[in-house]
Amino acid sequence: MATSSDSPALVIGGGPAGLMAADALLSAGVPVLLAEAKPSVGRKFLMAGKSGLNLTRAQPFGPFLAAYGGAESALRPMLAEFSPETVQDWAEGLGQTTFAGSTGRVFPTAMKASPLLRAWLERLEGMGLDRRTRWRWTGWEGDAVCFDTPEGPERLTPPVTVLALGGASWARLGSDGAWAGLLAGEGIEVAPFQPANAGLCVDWSEHMAPHFGAPLKGIALAAGPLTSRGEAVISARGLEGGGLYPLSPALREGAALHIDLAPDLSAGELAQRLGRPRGKQSLSNHLRKVLKLSPAARALLMECARPLPDDPARLAATVKALPVPHKGLRLMDEAISTAGGVPFAALDEALMLRARPGTYCAGEMIDWEAPTGGYLLTACLATGLWAGRHAARRALGA
Repeated sequence: MATSSDSPALVIGGGPAGLMAADALLSAGVPVLLAEAKPSVGRKFLMAGKSGLNLTRAQPFGPFLAAYGGAESALRPMLAEFSPETVQDWAEGLGQTTFAGSTGRVFPTAMKASPLLRAWLERLEGMGLDRRTRWRWTGWEGDAVCFDTPEGPERLTPPVTVLALGGASWARLGSDGAWAGLLAGEGIEVAPFQPANAGLCVDWSEHMAPHFGAPLKGIALAAGPLTSRGEAVISARGLEGGGLYPLSPALREGAALHIDLAPDLSAGELAQRLGRPRGKQSLSNHLRKVLKLSPAARALLMECARPLPDDPARLAATVKALPVPHKGLRLMDEAISTAGGVPFAALDEALMLRARPGTYCAGEMIDWEAPTGGYLLTACLATGLWAGRHAARRALGA
């Protein structure tokens, strides 16, 4: 078993948070060994970028910060230092031009993660990054950080360590949450993992089968105190999509889901339209003509509110707040991200573990959550930068 007493700074985890922590340390002149359990780094990052890498969100800082819910105050200084504007400058500094879509979502012009990751790794390697893959962290032995590696067990004694181990979704890409047991063994309480930004389980009747894969566009959704405007997709197992994901915290707690199929019309306007004579038209055709509801929206209305009320006012109220019975969120490993992890109470202002001085945490392994739309990646980068900069100061004796 190899042992080193003069190791460089150690970063465990090769996702965006870990790479950003390594970047901060190297930029400060601190050598870095980055250990990744998988055969390559950035696997979840690359997967996220397959359909267009949403880097951040171009919007005023107040509304941007509010997307982080209960973690807003803790994340404020980190997101102020590495804001959405800074994210765009960072990407463009790596040769990746960006653009903002109509909703404010910011993407690299290439619409892929691979060119950005490739440029970033070239930059880090040019700064001297020592990257080790297939190194799985197995915990601590006193001051030593232990790994299983292809060459056998390894023990390092770095001056500082940044843990960027991810959450507990998409285990096949590296975020399996197994590290929680290692921290618990050190007396560090970890909040239980829960699915976030996940699809919703709904048992449809056979009449919904023709609409599987169909989008519900221009809708508003509500669960508990949370609301969202966006889109959802009807799937064989229920509902999924960006309009649904911001409601994850309430749906996780069992809140009912209500969908407004015509959010740009008031209940009164709907009732007036629905009260128009329909002659021999079917109710479905009447809904299509007077409310412009899509086939998928009409099917959902019939599925969840049949028999529909004859009274226009009651029918309008149903269209404005259609109850969709559900069985909760999908399995955690199918979720885009997770809630839970290391609580902010276990960390100081520098994101250093109070129970293990010199060890910092970054990224999704910390107990915060946010909807998709650029918020997740921005906070991972911002916490990685914050932890890396503070670790560098400690390593340099500043």
